[in-house]
Amino acid sequence: ATGFTTRSDIGPARDANDPVDDRHAPPGKRTVGDQMKKNQTADDDDEDLNDTNYDEFNGYAGSLFSSGPYEKDDEEADAIYAALDKRMDERRKERREQREKEEIEKYRMERPKIQQQFSDLKRKLAEVTEEEWLSIPEVGDARNKRQRNPRYEKLTPVPDSFFAKHLQSGENHTTVDPRQTQFGGLNTPYPGGLNTPYPGGMTPGLMTPGTGELDMRKIGQARNTLMDMRLSQVSDSVSGQTVVDPKGYLTDLNSMIPTHGGDINDIKKARLLLKSVRETNPHHPPAWIASARLEEVTGKLQVARNLIMKGTEMCPKSEDVWLEAARLQPGDTAKAVVAQAVRHLPQSVRIYIRAAELETDIRAKKRVLRKALEHVPNSVRLWKAAVELEEPEDARIMLSRAVECCPTSVELWLALARLETYENARKVLNKARENIPTDRHIWITAAKLEEANGNTQMVEKIIDRAITSLRANGVEINREQWIQDAEECDKAGSVATCQAIMRAVIGIGIEEEDRKHTWMEDADSCVAHNALECARAIYAYALQVFPSKKSVWLRAAYFEKNHGTRESLEALLQRAVAHCPKAEVLWLMGAKSKWLAGDVPAARSILALAFQANPNSEEIWLAAVKLESENNEYERARRLLAKARSSAPTARVFMKSVKLEWVLGNIAAAQELCEEALKHYEDFPKLWMMKGQIEEQKELVEKAREAYNQGLKKCPHSIPLWLLLSRLEEKVGQLTRARAILEKSRLKNPKNPDLWLESVRLEYRAGLKNIANTLMAKALQECPNSGILWSEAIFLEARPQRKTKSVDALKKCEHDPHVLLAVAKLFWSERKITKAREWFHRTVKIDSDLGDAWAFFYKFELQHGTEEQQEEVRKRCENAEPRHGELWCDVSKDIENWQKKIGEILVLVAAKLKNPF
Repeated sequence: ATGFTTRSDIGPARDANDPVDDRHAPPGKRTVGDQMKKNQTADDDDEDLNDTNYDEFNGYAGSLFSSGPYEKDDEEADAIYAALDKRMDERRKERREQREKEEIEKYRMERPKIQQQFSDLKRKLAEVTEEEWLSIPEVGDARNKRQRNPRYEKLTPVPDSFFAKHLQSGENHTTVDPRQTQFGGLNTPYPGGLNTPYPGGMTPGLMTPGTGELDMRKIGQARNTLMDMRLSQVSDSVSGQTVVDPKGYLTDLNSMIPTHGGDINDIKKARLLLKSVRETNPHHPPAWIASARLEEVTGKLQVARNLIMKGTEMCPKSEDVWLEAARLQPGDTAKAVVAQAVRHLPQSVRIYIRAAELETDIRAKKRVLRKALEHVPNSVRLWKAAVELEEPEDARIMLSRAVECCPTSVELWLALARLETYENARKVLNKARENIPTDRHIWITAAKLEEANGNTQMVEKIIDRAITSLRANGVEINREQWIQDAEECDKAGSVATCQAIMRAVIGIGIEEEDRKHTWMEDADSCVAHNALECARAIYAYALQVFPSKKSVWLRAAYFEKNHGTRESLEALLQRAVAHCPKAEVLWLMGAKSKWLAGDVPAARSILALAFQANPNSEEIWLAAVKLESENNEYERARRLLAKARSSAPTARVFMKSVKLEWVLGNIAAAQELCEEALKHYEDFPKLWMMKGQIEEQKELVEKAREAYNQGLKKCPHSIPLWLLLSRLEEKVGQLTRARAILEKSRLKNPKNPDLWLESVRLEYRAGLKNIANTLMAKALQECPNSGILWSEAIFLEARPQRKTKSVDALKKCEHDPHVLLAVAKLFWSERKITKAREWFHRTVKIDSDLGDAWAFFYKFELQHGTEEQQEEVRKRCENAEPRHGELWCDVSKDIENWQKKIGEILVLVAAKLKNPF
């Protein structure tokens, strides 16, 4: 048998070193196809032994041995060669650079720039005189005529005939050309050919009425119809005059032209519809009115008139049809129509009123209305129209008849009462009450009548009886309505009536626990409506109910201070302190009112009474001291402060003692008192500030610095102390130290806008605007809702960017007075005077305590306002008594200005301000 060899005999088909056959692997992972190709290309690249790549001196461009292994001795050899190259290069470097420099200079000499070529001529321009410069001829326009005078493309509207012609040319043909039949190709006997009896080719064309497509002929007709309609409408108006505006009629026509082709069809449809309504139901008035109005709108006024007159024949008892006919007819014809209407409808008030309106003569109007009243004596509308035309005496006679005919009309009774004498008016109102027992206005009028004639004691009784009577007749007492009536009485000058109404209704329908809150809201509402007597009555009633409530007394006192007289305020405060003797603020308001009026002894006596009621009260001690010091009674003030220090020692009492000695020039006594105070109240920052400022005033910088530093150890959260210390360092030229102090202060008091602001300003004053801007960005990140930072940021920006910044500021701090003030200054800088004034008003309204706003406002008015406006700002500022504001406090707290009044401080601050432009 022949032997055979098996797979196991010969072993695997591949050698162990053969590459793996993974042809089914992903393309990138294959070792047979892809990788082999890559390796081949790499070898080809390395060994490019082409003749073009051969050089006689260097040999082949690539390294012949690059495919061999790179060993350590190769690396050393390369390093040696590199070092040699570097050394050789250094030896030649200077010569090479010198040669390059010479070459560049030579090149520039041969080919200079245009700028260099003309530099000598440019220098000579300095010698050119103004006359020579002006005599240089203008450069001509080198463009050609077409470029210089471009002619705009003319667009001419295409005539309708053009469209019509082309529409016809685009129609489908319904016959076959006889020449085509000669060849017998098209005239087939089979159905479906072109000349078949079936209507295939005769589809509706563009000109046929069956389509909703464009029909130029119809559009042209519609346009002519519209023009005709519009012109006939304006030429034939209701009054019969021609009022065609020759320039504007075409413009007006545009508004009449339907926006789409369906409008004219709609009018036709409406006309048909209304015609069918009229024919099916000829006695239906709205159909005639609608038909007439449709024709009026489409401009066919005569058709409209004919239709409505037909309507009056078909519906003679319809008031609306007659009135429409009178409206559509011109003057005299309208009168005839109305006369006809009256014959058919003798009881129609509206027709009589229309008849009176058509008359131009007063006597004719009276005649018409009197005739009407004969037919319709119980019409209030006719009586009112007739009375309005009469003189007072005749009107009174007519009204006395009118109230007999219309006894339930309140208006007629009240009108009669107004025209009668006092006695008769009382009788009239009594009769009115009998006839109409459910109307409050009659009672209120009666009360006003009594008040007008001096019977104020009767007013209260009438209002009380009114409420009782109305309740007895089942009328619900609506508190809001009565308060509104009281406000109207207040505006009409009937004070007693308004107060009586308030007292009678203020307590109606309110829960006991809500009384105080509701009454205070009512009072505020009355003040907002300028009904001051109503508000006063509410406060008076509330004080009767809550005599021991300090808050109600305070609100009443502020109301009198803002809207009343000094006497009314003082009378109220006297009652207030009798009921609330422990309320220090009421005592102080009373004393201040007396002092401002110049009555110092009375103010002293009030404070003495206050001392008895509130022994050892710090507020009253300090008020007494202020009263004496303001009136130059310094010894008295000193004695009072000494007593206060012994009987009621507080940090504020000591501070005021130091301040008094300081402003009077007794520096040694002030320092002594300050030291004594600091032993007891070392955590009161104002004492440390005063100590440092006194040392600064004596120009003892080291001692001032020491005082501030000691103060900051005790009061590390006192922002003014940090600011004073940094400003002291800045003043002596230690900018770095000032910066360090502010950084330290910001670490101890994070998110404090005042410290950030001072840091920004420090850099700005030092001239480092970039750093100031960077700091401002950080500050706004940390305090995004700080108004003082945003207001500063607005003016740190360049002028074009300020407006954008102000918008951002208003988004973040809409109601912040500093931002509003910055916006006002921005408008001022742009010379937008009215807007600036408006924003200043807004600022001082939002925060009347900000002195800076008042000062800027006053300076603005000094430059752009009248004397009255300046005076108004000054008075408002004095009434507001501002106490805060950076620039304001700089002046007001300066010891030289300690006795200055608000108005004087305002002038001083305004004088120190710089213009915002």
